[in-house]
Amino acid sequence: MSLGTALAGDIGTRAIVAYLHYLSFMLCFAALALERIFLKQSPSRSDLISLAIADIVYGLAALVLLITGILRVLYFGQGADFYTHNPLFWIKVGVFLGVGALSLYPTFTYIIWAITLRKGETPDIKNGIIPRLKSIVNIELLGFTLIPLLAVLMARGVTISL
Repeated sequence: MSLGTALAGDIGTRAIVAYLHYLSFMLCFAALALERIFLKQSPSRSDLISLAIADIVYGLAALVLLITGILRVLYFGQGADFYTHNPLFWIKVGVFLGVGALSLYPTFTYIIWAITLRKGETPDIKNGIIPRLKSIVNIELLGFTLIPLLAVLMARGVTISL
């Protein structure tokens, strides 16, 4: 089968959805890593702008990750039964949702800082907030390292009894 034929049919659609899923996962991880790098005790205006941009990329990539994940479960993956009957799938979903919930605090913080920057002012970065944000982003990064492990275990037929 030629590449053109494969991409034009169901195999191509499945491949594109899977590719977008993997790419968005990598973008999420990269954006979080950049957030962690730009979280400095006394961030410059440039660091704060970079934090906001990285968080926007993270949010958009997470949305694509969620949408393509749903599409893979329902239409372009192994079939909904394969996923929904495996407790590892629900743990994976829980980790993703937990990481997403954790990301709200940094996102709202960056939005407040961005509003202040747009006014031409310097944000009041209170003592303790940078270490708190670093801890949250570290936990998010840890969560994102667990998700592929759970996916690999599922793909190899591993399950757990609850």
